[in-house]
Amino acid sequence: MLKIAMLSTGEEVLHGDIVDTNASWMSEMFFQQGFPLTKRSTVGDTFNGLVEELLMLSFNSDVVVVNGGLGPTSDDLSTQAASVAAELDLELSEVWLKRLQQFFAERGLAMPESNRKQAMLPAGSTLIDNPIGTACGFKMLINECVFYFTPGVPSEFKRMVIEQIIPDLQRSYSKVEGLDCGRVYTFGTSESALSDKLDKLHLPQGYQLGYRSYLPYIEVKLFGPKGDLDTRLKLMQIIYKLIEANVVSIDQPMDEYVGQLIAERKMSISLAERSTHGSVANWLHSNQDAQNYCGHGWVLGGKVEVGAGEGDLLAETLALAGATKEKCATDIAIVSGRLVENTFTVSLATPEGEWGQVLTFNRRFTRQDQVTLITTVCTDMLRRYLSGKPMFADYSSLTRDKQMHVPRSVLG
Repeated sequence: MLKIAMLSTGEEVLHGDIVDTNASWMSEMFFQQGFPLTKRSTVGDTFNGLVEELLMLSFNSDVVVVNGGLGPTSDDLSTQAASVAAELDLELSEVWLKRLQQFFAERGLAMPESNRKQAMLPAGSTLIDNPIGTACGFKMLINECVFYFTPGVPSEFKRMVIEQIIPDLQRSYSKVEGLDCGRVYTFGTSESALSDKLDKLHLPQGYQLGYRSYLPYIEVKLFGPKGDLDTRLKLMQIIYKLIEANVVSIDQPMDEYVGQLIAERKMSISLAERSTHGSVANWLHSNQDAQNYCGHGWVLGGKVEVGAGEGDLLAETLALAGATKEKCATDIAIVSGRLVENTFTVSLATPEGEWGQVLTFNRRFTRQDQVTLITTVCTDMLRRYLSGKPMFADYSSLTRDKQMHVPRSVLG
């Protein structure tokens, strides 16, 4: 088995000042291409620590991708550490020096002397192009292990991986077959509940399930041999039937799917938000498919009095939904009601009537996580209405205290 490792560098990564999104992205990308990682590690900006980690990885891996530490400043040590670990001198790359000078000249600037450091590469290494930044990558051997050194800027790193590193690996290891991945997005359930249902599924050889949990979704991933479309589609249909109650979209995030539904139905939408503080509006206006159908909307403070619900949160929110739809002259109105302790309301007014529900968080969440979950409940109600699904769903992290459907005939 090919042993592939990734080394992330930098104090900001090691100490959690930034999230190492490059590592998670590359892990998934490599896995899908048939090159799963066997190890991931992180080291700070200490020269000796970096040299030691490079040597340790070289003795225990076949391929290593090193991310970060190729900048012009004194704490960017990856290139120098690589030369020491491989016992090689640094040599000036005239090719990259000219690129650097051109990079700055095109911007009407003189190249700072510190950037010259980025053109110093270990002797015999192969330059990896960076068409959008000043840090080139390079490929070299350390103790017979292949190392790819890459910049830490995500846009530069990802382009380098996709356009150069993965193709180079595919040429070197031509017998490795990549994987296709089908995704089922779920909301309102848990990994254990999904596992209980999907563990019963007997997958053909070469197929496996994976789970990715991140608020508010759990993503079920089906990995299988590249090109085997018929088998993958059949398995995806089986998976869907087993967990249908909590599936919100397939092979695309729920927000994208709901945006497509809005564009297909061509129904205008207005909003009144209390507990979501404009989060629903932000999603609608930032979605290319949905933004053309956005009507007026309000973000209401907690002290704003609405209607005469006499303390009935659901009645208040239903009344606000109906009034918002009427005043804004839209087809649909979405309302997130007040958040009182851990209880909130969500209502939807449509041409066929109004739906509303009162929900309570059954475990502790941060304020931002509460907003995310309430926003997702609003979006899920809209999805259910537009796709003709039952309007009220069970959510594992929420308890429904009350629900109400008021048909159009009753509203008059």
